[in-house]
Amino acid sequence: MPRTYYEKALLKAAEYRRKEAPLILGIESSCDETAASVVRAGRGVLSASVHTQIPIHRLYGGVVPEIASRSHTERIGGVVNDALEKAGVSLSDIDAIAVTYRPGLIGALLVGVSFAKGLCYAADKPLIGVDHITGHIAANYITYPDLTPPFMCIVASGGHSHIVRVDSYTDFTLIGRTRDDAAGEAFDKVARAMGLPYPGGPELEALAAGGDPEAYRLHTAFNEGEGFDFSFSGIKTAVVNILHNAEQKGEPVNRADLAASFQRAVTDALTIKSVRAAREAGLSTLALAGGVSANKCLRERLQRECDKYGIRFCRPDMKYCTDNAAMIACQGHYEIMAREPNELSLDPDAASFLQMM
Repeated sequence: MPRTYYEKALLKAAEYRRKEAPLILGIESSCDETAASVVRAGRGVLSASVHTQIPIHRLYGGVVPEIASRSHTERIGGVVNDALEKAGVSLSDIDAIAVTYRPGLIGALLVGVSFAKGLCYAADKPLIGVDHITGHIAANYITYPDLTPPFMCIVASGGHSHIVRVDSYTDFTLIGRTRDDAAGEAFDKVARAMGLPYPGGPELEALAAGGDPEAYRLHTAFNEGEGFDFSFSGIKTAVVNILHNAEQKGEPVNRADLAASFQRAVTDALTIKSVRAAREAGLSTLALAGGVSANKCLRERLQRECDKYGIRFCRPDMKYCTDNAAMIACQGHYEIMAREPNELSLDPDAASFLQMM
């Protein structure tokens, strides 16, 4: 008797859970990276293919959503095929398909979700929608095969700064968040004010390496308070004001010192609050995730603070810090182990479920 697509997807999902080493294809297109990856049993990365749009968007000083969507449309088929070829498998070997469906640029998400739906329908594969933020958290599972929940995680990226308690692979509790700019967003805006090219975060970090982090006192009473929320807009505005005032007076500014002082202020806030959150929750592990997790100053600052209190500090390998599909496949594996697959009516969403808490 013929079955509907979703009836077949439910059976395939049950088969996935019974397999010792199932294969899952991850697809990521939330912003300016078109990525695909094949992962075995959630943590064994067989391939990772990424097409970056940075050279395109650098011309405009930031991501242009319409251009990003068009590039995803042009590249996604080739990127997925490349990931399958590198893994030495065909689509028929894949047991499930995971795709980022929130948060992100809605047009960019739509490309990935639509492509994943088409593959799932054509090949009778179960579809798993993954939240991009939980994907970033899952990048730590790839780097640390022994890592299991519960643990605390600080997620710092261009669009998000969250302290999240990871209760299980699929259950999360929001502890703190940014009230305004995300850490990565603040980095990019300050970099732009300093005349640095896009993407600004790595450029500002490189500039800060030659500066004195004590040269400028950049702080906000909010970030020094007892709560777990952040505010980075005031620090960003302080830097912009220093630059503008110096320009109006015809005075020079040591940009390396200013960059280092700004970086110090942001990393201090992220470190102190996340470590305190882990300690107060009685958790012995703190993980770092998101694009800003590639910042060496933040990684070193967190390591020192965790060492002080006997907390294990986990951070993804550099190649899994920025947007990638291996982390989406990894989280997709744990999603399908815990729940039924999504129907083809799955729609992209610009907001994360964590933003709704």
